[in-house]
Amino acid sequence: MTLSGTIGDVSQQRDWNVSFTGVSKTSIYVAAGRAIGAREPDPAARNPDHLVGKLLDDPSALHVDHPVVRALGLPYDEAMKDIEVLTNVRMMMVRTRFIDEALTRAVADGARQVAILGAGFDTHAYRFADQLAALKVFEVDRPATQAVKRQRVGAVLGGAPPNLTYVPVDFQHEDWRTTLTRHGYDAGLRTFFILEGVTMYMPAAAAHETFAFVGTHPPGSAVVFDFVYQPAVDMIARLDVASLPAPMRPPMQRFLDLIKDEPWVFGLPPNGEREFLRRFELELREALAIGSEESIRRYATCADGTPVGAAAIAAAMGQMAERIRAAGQSPPAEGPSSDGPRGRPPMMSYQLAEAVVRDRAV
Repeated sequence: MTLSGTIGDVSQQRDWNVSFTGVSKTSIYVAAGRAIGAREPDPAARNPDHLVGKLLDDPSALHVDHPVVRALGLPYDEAMKDIEVLTNVRMMMVRTRFIDEALTRAVADGARQVAILGAGFDTHAYRFADQLAALKVFEVDRPATQAVKRQRVGAVLGGAPPNLTYVPVDFQHEDWRTTLTRHGYDAGLRTFFILEGVTMYMPAAAAHETFAFVGTHPPGSAVVFDFVYQPAVDMIARLDVASLPAPMRPPMQRFLDLIKDEPWVFGLPPNGEREFLRRFELELREALAIGSEESIRRYATCADGTPVGAAAIAAAMGQMAERIRAAGQSPPAEGPSSDGPRGRPPMMSYQLAEAVVRDRAV
């Protein structure tokens, strides 16, 4: 159950009628958020992923019934009136730009190799083709998702960069590290790892093995990843949607439906990321809460100082609070996130982090 490691055999295909059946729904959901954010008129806040929308193309063919995916077919201003769309778009602005900056740093620091785990519709190998030309780049993902990705890349971009190798892996039955090595990966090189939208879906043992593998690389190697704290995973697992205020039930149910076949199963100890990483010879460089005031200031604020969608968020939160009060319930207390109330557990402990492999001689 393998595919070739290059895109040569599909680079001439121009078949846009690719079936997305079997493709990760969450990979489509986050890719849609990046694609919509790439239409933001203000370059100070615009999502830099200008390619992912071309890879997705027609939202009706994506087999994901969610407002964010449907919004791909709407003008930007209209799409951003929907609070679910807006929230996802801002989240992706933060996530994409944080990872882009980490990748740029890694290349400047002498990385020789980039490994993108659970690549989905990641576009770094294509958007950063010039900066990565002298590096080996590997995209690792499930065969079904990767097969569609490769066809799309062939159709939209005419093929992948020559330094990119696709590594299809059946994670349930294969050791991805062995398969990666078989495709030409060299664990002796300084490497930059991207784990975007990956850790929360990994069983604890697999997550530990992954970070341990990263930690075996030469000092100066680095990893960027997003994660949640374990209480958020536990809360989602036992969440009774019927117990939520009525206005909050539909979006939460849509989220649960989205991850039904890809459940969140792993989280880090609350505020314990630094200690967790040290177990694997990794030193935390930075952690940033997605949705925090700092994250919005850095990555989702327009040139005039206005956060993306601030007025729409305020109006939506006000309307929700009124509907909750009208139902005789108390609105959730406001939390530190500029995205609004604590009623959305997936967001409140959602973090980004960058870590480097420690110098073992120190």
